Amino acid sequence: MTRPRGDDSGTTEGRPVPTAQSPRAVDAARVTVERGRDGALARLGGRWTADQAPAVEAAAAEILGSAGTAGRVLIDLSGLERLDTLGAWVLERTRAGIGAAAGYAGASPEHLILLREVAYREPEPAAGRRRARLLDPLAALGAGVARLGREGLTGLAFLGEVVAACLRVLARPRSFRGAALVNQMEQIALNGTPIIMLIAFLVGCIVTQQGIIQLQRFGAQSYVVNMIGILTLRELGVLLTSIMVAGRSGSAFTAEIGSMRMREEVDALRVMGLDPIEILIVPRILALMAALPLLAFLADLAALAGGALTSLLYGGMSVDAFVSRLQGAISFRHAAIGLIKAPFMALIIGVIASIEGFAVEGSAESLGRHVTASVVKSIFMVIVLDGLFAVFFAAIDF
Repeated sequence: MTRPRGDDSGTTEGRPVPTAQSPRAVDAARVTVERGRDGALARLGGRWTADQAPAVEAAAAEILGSAGTAGRVLIDLSGLERLDTLGAWVLERTRAGIGAAAGYAGASPEHLILLREVAYREPEPAAGRRRARLLDPLAALGAGVARLGREGLTGLAFLGEVVAACLRVLARPRSFRGAALVNQMEQIALNGTPIIMLIAFLVGCIVTQQGIIQLQRFGAQSYVVNMIGILTLRELGVLLTSIMVAGRSGSAFTAEIGSMRMREEVDALRVMGLDPIEILIVPRILALMAALPLLAFLADLAALAGGALTSLLYGGMSVDAFVSRLQGAISFRHAAIGLIKAPFMALIIGVIASIEGFAVEGSAESLGRHVTASVVKSIFMVIVLDGLFAVFFAAIDF
């Protein structure tokens, strides 16, 4: 028995003929614009998604074209089947192209969130050229003084936290990380000794050589021993050492702590109930305060050795004569002055390096900026502190 054939208009071999649009055509992004007295209403339909990009662009162009003849355009999103980032961005671009006369209606909460996230923002206009005013230098100076005051208060507050952490360590000696202190001493003192002594030796040679050349005019080249001895022990040795430590160890402290900040290791310490100041800062600052006097003493010896060598080569003064003259020119108080300064300079370097390390944000550019600021501020404060000590010791005639 054969199956009857229907007419050709509805079936083919017993199967329905698809007379409606394909699913892809039904889902395509579309818009129906209804114009009225108050403006135009654009009803959206279909899928405003990335796979319908050509249809989305065409529908958006139709909405934008309707704005030319209508005063206000209201975009109705209630008929949308789906909206993704591309569709939302095209809608926002279209709305921005129409201007303040465009608005949304019938949007679901999800659509509103997506439209808010991709909101079209006009580029900010370039700032006009500002004319220089007479009071601008004074305003910049005032801003710099205010910033300096804020940084000073921050440093005092951080110093207080360090002192409090040290007191907690004294109250609980078992919590002190002795291994970290030894490791920092090795990094600062042992590994830093060769370069610091080399630089001190070269500077001693240069200062002595220039002193001999100038004093020869007056026939007083033997007084170069007094000059190099007092200058090295009181100022030159500790100042050179502090600057080298600030550039070498201070920058390392800032980079280490800043890297831990970038990797959120400091926050992890706080989550575990540990104090980052006690764990990271106290061993470093104590190591600095212990190592800097030792390095300053070695720098003094290296500078004096350089002075003795240069006196032998340029001034014809034997090493025995140099040492004999040096013993009569200097005393213990000259060496004590330099060694007294060293721990205070170490404290300044450690505090500034730690503050800059904790100020690092999540970018490599921030890390580099704060490392540079750490070195510059440390060297500046070391020189300022050395000047204050010089005035103080001169006032007490020490």
